[in-house]
Amino acid sequence: MNSQSNQQGMAIISALLIAAVVAVIAAGMLTRQSVSTRALEAEQLRVQGRWVLHGGLEISRQLLWDARQRDPLTRLDQPWAQRLNTQGFEGRLEDEQGKFNLRNLVANERIDDAQVQAFERLCELIGVSNGLSWRISQRVIGSYPHLLNAQVVDKPVAKNTFDSGRATSPSASRKPQSPTLPMLRTLDDLRSVDGVNDAVLAKLAPYLTVIPATTWLNGNTATAPVLAAYVPGLSLERAQALINERDAGRWFINRGDFVNRLRLPQLEITSVKVGITSDWFRLRGQARRDQRRVSLDALLHRSQDRLPQVIWSRVGV
Repeated sequence: MNSQSNQQGMAIISALLIAAVVAVIAAGMLTRQSVSTRALEAEQLRVQGRWVLHGGLEISRQLLWDARQRDPLTRLDQPWAQRLNTQGFEGRLEDEQGKFNLRNLVANERIDDAQVQAFERLCELIGVSNGLSWRISQRVIGSYPHLLNAQVVDKPVAKNTFDSGRATSPSASRKPQSPTLPMLRTLDDLRSVDGVNDAVLAKLAPYLTVIPATTWLNGNTATAPVLAAYVPGLSLERAQALINERDAGRWFINRGDFVNRLRLPQLEITSVKVGITSDWFRLRGQARRDQRRVSLDALLHRSQDRLPQVIWSRVGV
């Protein structure tokens, strides 16, 4: 009798153990299936988000193209300058030529002293110390090939001068110095400069940009501090008054109009590189899919004969 009871007890225990093992296996399978399902859903949302971003990018390119076809001016009252909110995409285009282009510090392999001085004025106007502005300008200059002594270079070279290829050769000063630092792509690359942190970058961002070409400033989109920095002798107060008139609808219709409204008769006009149109734009936006967001940051270049080209783009979560 005891033997039969023991066998029954063992059978019950075995059944319970088997049931427990089956439950554990089933739970594991359900967990793996749940993880797999979530991963698949996340991938689907990521792909959908990228397609939404692509749609926002294409809409932005078309807006810029349409604006160029309708009006040679680039103004802040045009459709491209309005906030985009369509088909799950939210974003805004910014005119990068309304900002100070750090690439302008070196032009034609020469340090542009006028642009360096304009950058120093801008930093002073927005509250960036002289020491920090100098370190930033040196970081920029060091990332592009440039001649060490442009005054010597611009002098004529005697005929029949032998070039040994050495640093002491008479023509050595005519060879640009190779970059000593990585080329800048965005303002974030300035983080390597001593004293540049998130707070400094936030202060610089509304007024500075990095465009992979030298550019003129667009007087129809520039801020008052940038305009005052660009035009020697133009006070911040007068620059703001010009901006207020402009944004009220009195857009600069050509370069002559801009110069006349400066009211600076002693100004050397040829040195003021301010125009009324733009070719470079920055798109910042995001796509929303359920609770997931995918961001887009892109630089666009607009030309006269084709849709704006994407120079670079960055997608993040």
